[in-house]
Amino acid sequence: MSRSWRTEPMSSSATVRYDLSLSENPFPPLPSVLHAVQRALGRANRYPEFLPRRLPRIIAAHLGVRAEQVAVGAGATGVVLQIMRALTDPGGRMVCAAPTFDGYPILADMVGMETVGIPLDSSGRQDLWAMARAVDSRTALVAVCRPHNPTGTVVAAGELRAFLFGIPRRVPVVLDEAYVEFLGATDTLDRHELIARYPNLLVVRTFSKAYGLAGLRIGYAFGAEELVRRVLRLQLPFGVPETAVAAVAASYAAEAELAERVLRIATERERLRIALRRCGIRVPRGRANFLYLPGPGIVDRLARAGIAAKGYPDGSARIAVGDPAADAAVRQALGDPDSRGLRRVDSGLRSVTVRDSGN
Repeated sequence: MSRSWRTEPMSSSATVRYDLSLSENPFPPLPSVLHAVQRALGRANRYPEFLPRRLPRIIAAHLGVRAEQVAVGAGATGVVLQIMRALTDPGGRMVCAAPTFDGYPILADMVGMETVGIPLDSSGRQDLWAMARAVDSRTALVAVCRPHNPTGTVVAAGELRAFLFGIPRRVPVVLDEAYVEFLGATDTLDRHELIARYPNLLVVRTFSKAYGLAGLRIGYAFGAEELVRRVLRLQLPFGVPETAVAAVAASYAAEAELAERVLRIATERERLRIALRRCGIRVPRGRANFLYLPGPGIVDRLARAGIAAKGYPDGSARIAVGDPAADAAVRQALGDPDSRGLRRVDSGLRSVTVRDSGN
């Protein structure tokens, strides 16, 4: 059962409540992946590798890089924390967009860094030129999301290359590609060219989003071998369980099925975006498994309908997408006239009842 929704026993007028705040994949892991994890759990009485070797090799082979260029950890968040601890010193500054993934300022504070947040432009895109101008002698790290969290917008490849060219080589750059699997072929970067040309670049990815393995906490970074070697000095012994190795290997073997799921989520995202724009909400064209709904008041309107969203100070919201039942509830809560009278939605994941509030 997906954590992206929940129901509560109520009266005959009960409504369905949806938790769309964490940009989770609405689908459970594929059966082949679950089977592989269950087999690995049968050996849970045994310690995993002292330092991970198998998982970096599996990921490196898939990427077409050397295993020495890959660092793994507890989700993208755990890998970023490891990067910060290995490559920065207390008192430094991290330059990133504002808003961005809310873990970045938390992690920066944990290692004693100050966060320098650069506002997005009017289209919800990261202002890379303003970010570049903010880099100074105290800058210890720069973070760029592609697609961006929370707006889902994508900086152009040429713009990103020009930005990276202008960043001093002493400053590590994290390119956060947590949602890279949702990009189309025309938006996908040449990862080999990037890490070869920019030795200060670390690309961070996760198995939490498209692969639907958020609960297993599997993330990784790849880049120039010398830079990765510095990150690996802080690798936690026994820190990568065998379930992670099994899940990744099985997920790569099932990529065709996973691609179908990604397409399904992306299709639902576009349907919802178009519907909400009809309601007058200027939803950016995103490339992830969520939508950013500019405020004010969006979070409150969703909350009144029993829908939890990731909220921002101006009242804007980010919501996970992909479950047609949850998407229909969002449309109804935000006044899409085409959703009125909707009673029953079969999401393909489960059947739920959605009552017309009359609003």
